[in-house]
Amino acid sequence: MSIFHSLILGLLQGITEFLPISSSGHLVLFETILKLEVETLKGFDVALHVASLLAILFYFRKKIIQIILKDQKYILWLIVGTIPAVAIGLTLEDKIDAIFRGTLAVGIVMAVTATFFLIAEKFKPQKSNLTAKKSFIIGLAQALALIPGVSRSGSTIAAGLLTGAERVKAAEFSFLLGSVAITGAGLLTALDDPQLPATQPLIAGFLASLIASYFAIKFLMYFFKKNTLKPFAYYLFAVSALTIILSLT
Repeated sequence: MSIFHSLILGLLQGITEFLPISSSGHLVLFETILKLEVETLKGFDVALHVASLLAILFYFRKKIIQIILKDQKYILWLIVGTIPAVAIGLTLEDKIDAIFRGTLAVGIVMAVTATFFLIAEKFKPQKSNLTAKKSFIIGLAQALALIPGVSRSGSTIAAGLLTGAERVKAAEFSFLLGSVAITGAGLLTALDDPQLPATQPLIAGFLASLIASYFAIKFLMYFFKKNTLKPFAYYLFAVSALTIILSLT
């Protein structure tokens, strides 16, 4: 992999990890477009996710300190919300990759994800406080993001809306919940000792993902003060249609 390719994938990861448009789906698509061997790049993909993790920790550093010092109940919610992804990831991740890590599958899944966004925006109930039960429901949505084409941030935010969370609070919980999942994925990959690309491309991709992730978080937290998931749903429908057409032709 060249430095140019790694920069493209790093920027793509940083932007799409947080914008509700599926980072895994876009990485699969662009790795295919760039004619890279998708199956050998899972370790590189996780390295880019770790850069996104650092961006989360830096952006939410004050909130994290507040949680540790004054709001330990929030930690319980994060743990409960992480359980579904851990359980499904440990038992079904290889099968999920074998079935869904292809362009046609990604296109179809993106359309399903977009539909979920519109449903959440239309049928969201009155606002209510987060609970352990609601955290688990949001965690189930996060587990679905193991499927390439399902946006982790989008699915968890949408699930948060359906449990009664205010949109900005749903996004905040989504990003902090994602930090736990990304940490776990990074540790598992380190233990597996995957084949990673050369040092310079890896560093270039990592830094690109780190910078892009930070500004994506900053943008989205501002965006959701006045806007909904609908624009991202329409974007996913468009990319889905294009992806399906290209994969079939």
